[in-house]
Amino acid sequence: MKKIIALILASLMMLSLVACTTGNTGSTEPQTDPAPTTVGTKLLADFKTMADKTPQEIADALLTNEVIQFMPATMPVEEGFLNGFNDEIKGFEEGVMFGPMIGTIPFVGYIFTVAESEVDAFVNTLKDNANLRWNICTEAEELICEAVGNTVFFVMCPTEFEEEPAGDDGAVGGMDIAPDDGAIAAEDGITLE
Repeated sequence: MKKIIALILASLMMLSLVACTTGNTGSTEPQTDPAPTTVGTKLLADFKTMADKTPQEIADALLTNEVIQFMPATMPVEEGFLNGFNDEIKGFEEGVMFGPMIGTIPFVGYIFTVAESEVDAFVNTLKDNANLRWNICTEAEELICEAVGNTVFFVMCPTEFEEEPAGDDGAVGGMDIAPDDGAIAAEDGITLE
């Protein structure tokens, strides 16, 4: 009987020690998420401010974020095989894909609306079927998928873009767009009409 009481007391002491060391941080300030630092986390933070809009409105707004450094495009999507996934994606009411016009940039994003009761299952389906190396030439570095209400944000992208965005001179992705005749001049001097 003495051994049982000793074990119970020892267990209680360990629990109280753990509770004392992990439960109180000493701060009365509310804890907040760390500041977004990557392409995906910056877009997610932006998404969270507008999740009450339509998927098309959200996608258009996200592509104006200063972190986007490519010529953007959006398009509505329907259930089935979608860029970036190994299997068919079904179960959404409305969907919009957003990303670069150039296919070699490892970036693909989606905004979906789903039935309120299906949000968690849909988010899990996206995560389970996502393929960071969907693009033959490149591979995304981060995958972020979260929901606010019945609106789901999904992105696979690099953590940062190495190149600067297009400047006032019209340079885009190593190519200069000639303002006079609309021709595109590559860096090596070849002109494309």
